[in-house]
Amino acid sequence: MDSQQAVDMCREAILITLLISAPVLVAGLLVGLVVGLLQALTQIQEQAIAFVPKLLVMVLMLSLTLPWVLGRLLEYTTDVISSVPVNL
Repeated sequence: MDSQQAVDMCREAILITLLISAPVLVAGLLVGLVVGLLQALTQIQEQAIAFVPKLLVMVLMLSLTLPWVLGRLLEYTTDVISSVPVNL
């Protein structure tokens, strides 16, 4: 394995990390914006009201995307293991 392959694997790892974390983070962001807007409109400034819906939506999104996430991670792991030379 040369340095270019190592760089490519690291780049791919970063891209996969961004890709598999995006659905959960985007869902949390959208719920946070909606809850923040509702809190601003109603002038309720309780922190637990903002935290609980975000947590629930992020857990739900993680459970919905878990099979896809595991498939992507398994595919990447298989690619990394198969690219390692046999005779080190």
